Amino acid sequence: MSAASVPDLMSVIVSLCKRRGIIFQSSEIYGGLNSCWDYGPLGVELKRNVKEAWWRSMITNRRDIVGLDASILMHPRVWEASGHLSGFTDPLVDCKKCKERFRADHLENLDKCPKCHGELTSVRKFNLMFKTFMGPIEDQSATVYMRPETAQGIFVNFLNVQQASRLKPPFGIGQIGKSFRNEITPGNFTYRTREFEQMEMEFFVPPAEDQQWYDYWKQARFQWYKDHGIKEENLRLRDHQIDELAHYAKACADVEYKFPFGWSELEGIANRTDYDLKKHSESSGKSLAYFDEESKQHYFPYVIEPAAGADRATLAFLVDSYEVEGEGKDARTVLHLHPSLAPIKAAVLPLVKRDGMPEKAEKIYRDLLDNSIKSFYDHTSSIGRRYARQDEVGTPYCITVDSQSMEDDTVTIRERDSREQYRVSANSVVDVLTKKLKEARK
Repeated sequence: MSAASVPDLMSVIVSLCKRRGIIFQSSEIYGGLNSCWDYGPLGVELKRNVKEAWWRSMITNRRDIVGLDASILMHPRVWEASGHLSGFTDPLVDCKKCKERFRADHLENLDKCPKCHGELTSVRKFNLMFKTFMGPIEDQSATVYMRPETAQGIFVNFLNVQQASRLKPPFGIGQIGKSFRNEITPGNFTYRTREFEQMEMEFFVPPAEDQQWYDYWKQARFQWYKDHGIKEENLRLRDHQIDELAHYAKACADVEYKFPFGWSELEGIANRTDYDLKKHSESSGKSLAYFDEESKQHYFPYVIEPAAGADRATLAFLVDSYEVEGEGKDARTVLHLHPSLAPIKAAVLPLVKRDGMPEKAEKIYRDLLDNSIKSFYDHTSSIGRRYARQDEVGTPYCITVDSQSMEDDTVTIRERDSREQYRVSANSVVDVLTKKLKEARK
């Protein structure tokens, strides 16, 4: 049975996540905090692997992009200049009868509540930024904001990074970090939350080259999801219509994924023009224009921005990899996660808890860990059940130590997707898996 035929797939995924330590409800023992989630032992590894795969593709493996880790708290004038204080709003209505709250732009009828048919309030603007105070005095002068996006930290550091790195356009600055938005209607598990992680890169280009780089990054970012295991039929690249564009954007396209709740954005690729650098220059009084040594001219680069959600990407990889193979007693639940994303790369399993098998398995397990291959040791229950547990969390390889291992110093490697089994020498396990994992990253 395929994942597509599983009833209420999102409920199945949520249940799996809690049961296997992938994602938990935040503050669950106190009844939970709406739209906030904790990544468990396997979830934190999966999400970290997603972020590392993005970082490797966008920064480590490129000579024209460098990294940054900007502060979450920034000067309030940053958000004034960027337009977030005045324009980062959603239209909000409340039901006078049931007290439910809705985004007005998500309703077809603004006269009646879609749940109880009660009267709705008039539409009002709701700013999505979280506000707090810096210092001991809680007054207007001490107001700061939790950043709603990581991009502005890159823009205000543009010249700092450019001059320190001695880069010239086209070049990029990328970062991964927490952002916060006081969403009116969060939901769909970890898809829309008030606290989330972004993987953003601002690519600064000469204005005349904006279109070619915009086209390049649209295709590159779409391909990245395919390269890491998302089925092509569940992906699409959708260009925004003119009336959808943000005030700063010349063009924008979304990489969308077909979630169980419908097509939804994974990542946006926008041509932000020179809007942000100009606005911060005007507001701060300090020019962020780039000086071109060849032409001896100053200019504001255009910016192409691929901006992805780490939590959304992690959820998409989970959903897309989920499959139930077979039926009844023969049914097997598998997460076909790309090996580079899998939380556990290998499980080491002694067939029985005697005859020196646990000791030999422990040594292989330690060797894998010493070589930075995230592994798991398990000697409880039958070997079939242990295989099933590892399939369910996406472990690509299982290494079994059996009676033959004690005779000829070989072990069985079982591959998750094909269930193919083959024997290799115990001393070569690290080399075999290192090679396989390296090939998977290409």
